Amino acid sequence: MIIYEFKCKGKEKQYRAIDETIRTSQFIQNKCLRYWMDNKKIGRYDLNKYCAVLAQEFPFADELNSMARQSAAERSWSAISRFYDNCKKKIKGKKGFPKFKKNCRSVEYKTSGWQLSPNRKAITFRDKKGIGTLKLKGTYDLNYYDIKQIKRVRLVRRADGYYAQFAIDEAARCGGSPRCSDCRVDVRIETQPTKKAVGLDLGLNHFIADSNGNLELSPKFYRKAEKQLNRANRKKSKKFSKERKKAKARQSNNYRKARNRYARKHLKVSRQRKEYCKKLAYSVVHSNDVIVYEDLNVKGMIKNRHLSKSISDAGWSTFRQWLEYFGYKYGKITIAVPPYNTSQNCSNCGKKVKKSLSTRTHVCGHCNYVEDRDINASINILRLGLSTLGHSGTHAWGETPSWAIGVNLSSNGDSLNQESPEF
Repeated sequence: MIIYEFKCKGKEKQYRAIDETIRTSQFIQNKCLRYWMDNKKIGRYDLNKYCAVLAQEFPFADELNSMARQSAAERSWSAISRFYDNCKKKIKGKKGFPKFKKNCRSVEYKTSGWQLSPNRKAITFRDKKGIGTLKLKGTYDLNYYDIKQIKRVRLVRRADGYYAQFAIDEAARCGGSPRCSDCRVDVRIETQPTKKAVGLDLGLNHFIADSNGNLELSPKFYRKAEKQLNRANRKKSKKFSKERKKAKARQSNNYRKARNRYARKHLKVSRQRKEYCKKLAYSVVHSNDVIVYEDLNVKGMIKNRHLSKSISDAGWSTFRQWLEYFGYKYGKITIAVPPYNTSQNCSNCGKKVKKSLSTRTHVCGHCNYVEDRDINASINILRLGLSTLGHSGTHAWGETPSWAIGVNLSSNGDSLNQESPEF
């Protein structure tokens, strides 16, 4: 699935209609969740049928496209099925019981309820919500794809405006199998081999240290913008009225403007981190044929209250997702290896040299080898990855990587250590 994103341009009346559509989708999603909680042995198709009951009972729900209502029900079922899977796998701790949504930011249409203009530069939503025609601003060209290949259209609200996302299926033009060469969307590009392999060690001071001795400093976008973020947050808090909250009244327009300014600053930091990881992953993939990296348990590492902010600011998961995506696109080999003892073992003699996190230089007492701690670890990572080539388990734990196709990357692997967002 390929995801293309465009910014939507319209009038203020249309934006309010989009907000109402998102609220309706959230209402249906919460109603389906309540229906599941009140009735036993409810399945996915039962929730889809319940959408028709909601449309008859609530006029504003009937104004939403029928497939958009089904998509909202599928979101509820996605949370329910994830809860069931966690219970079957007996995951430790909380199993992720589904929660009611309070602030949804998107609504999803399927193959009906919308229509693209002949030049594919505008989209018209044809349900009774009154969104109308929105102009699409972006660099992608939808004329390359058939309308039948667009399986989903999602409207997303962000701090700086509204966006439309198009999910393009790989094999939908003729309704055949993905092997059909006439309708398959293939993003793979052939490149000249570089005959190079590299190992990458991810860190906080240095974002990556490779086995060739190169160090890339961590940009620390959040740390640099933290003062501005805190200042904007204080200004937002000063305009918040506790009396209005107690009276369940709407906050002032000044508060809403301050909250939007605060959200825009966070959005800027997020986009900076994403673009940095994207460009760095692109450079690494084009410079090497084999890339070996650590399969870090980021979800578990951020539980460390002393390092959670720095780990979240680093963006290791984002870098890994783009690295695996570009590796798939350009035909390069990406290998994730377990990180255990890669920093402790000597890359020269293989002996274990214990050291704390504060010790940044590797000094081996057995062979007198001296090297930067991160570079020593990257050499061990490369050696460990090359030892798995030619075997069935070329990735960490013998599993497939979480590469995905598109702007919003989705998980395609089974790794328990990597959390990837889904479309």
